[in-house]
Amino acid sequence: MAKSARPSARQSASGLDQNSARGNGGELHQIAGDETPALTTALGTPVSDDQNTLRIGERGPSLIEDFHFREKIFHFDHERIPERVVHARGYGAHGYFETYESLAKYTRADIFQRVGEKTPAFVRFSTVAGNKGSFDLARDVRGFAVKLYTKEGNWDLVGNNIPVFFIQDAIKFPDLIHAAKQEPDRAFPQAQTAHDNFWDFISLMPESMHMVMWIMSDRAIPRSFRFMQGFGVHTFRLVNAKDESTFVKFIWKPKLGMQSVVWNEAVKINGADPDFHRRDLWEAIQAGNFPEWELTVQLFDQAFADSFDFDILDATKIIPEEVLEPIPVGRLVLD
Repeated sequence: MAKSARPSARQSASGLDQNSARGNGGELHQIAGDETPALTTALGTPVSDDQNTLRIGERGPSLIEDFHFREKIFHFDHERIPERVVHARGYGAHGYFETYESLAKYTRADIFQRVGEKTPAFVRFSTVAGNKGSFDLARDVRGFAVKLYTKEGNWDLVGNNIPVFFIQDAIKFPDLIHAAKQEPDRAFPQAQTAHDNFWDFISLMPESMHMVMWIMSDRAIPRSFRFMQGFGVHTFRLVNAKDESTFVKFIWKPKLGMQSVVWNEAVKINGADPDFHRRDLWEAIQAGNFPEWELTVQLFDQAFADSFDFDILDATKIIPEEVLEPIPVGRLVLD
């Protein structure tokens, strides 16, 4: 490590030769003044030497325990982030979540304890199969990912605009995505699953047919994100202060209701304005027509779960709203 020449708390840096310190490699170490912020790691730990790695002896190999060296190289390697495989085309907006009523009976989560409390939020909408430069009105699942900045930390509720998923075992996910993306030998069709690879996969996975019925419906081509539902898809557990748990499914319902476009309309819009959904969201917020959704929950206990002839943890199944009506517990506003 370099010998420190930083002035003490009682000594001013104004009269110090800022080029007087040298590291073990003979390099100059300039010394900043007292008021200059110290270089730190990503976790805020001060860094005394940014030019020399920890070594075994003067000429030995670098030590893996040099966490600043590892972090610096890791940061460098990730300066150019490649496009994500799925949900690459996405756009988001900030807003807030406001609680309608306390859910203290069901959960100890701070965000659901006080009526009327507002929590900062960020939402990212996306398509799934297309790349970052694809079009908005593809017949595709839409991502509906919500991040809530609660007092207890960030809570991410990842979701889609369709309440079920293609598979029930995560080990099939790479196979699903490889099948849904464009043909590997020709790189098309883009942002859609109208090709043999996808349908070969679906034909071999009977569990996927429920999801296929949804994506072949109007839900797969929403008119706007402002007219689109969101679902947590999975079944979660809420745990209260007494360590009692309750099953829950999360559903976001748009205040404007649901609307979709027909396929002929989608094709024309994609040709005229491939950024249609992005533009609609931006212009609505800029005009003060803030998009709004109600968060509703389906709450049930173990006895209710056991009454079904399928596993309620199976993401390819739903609990019909006619059987268990969702309860509004808050609202999400993007402003």
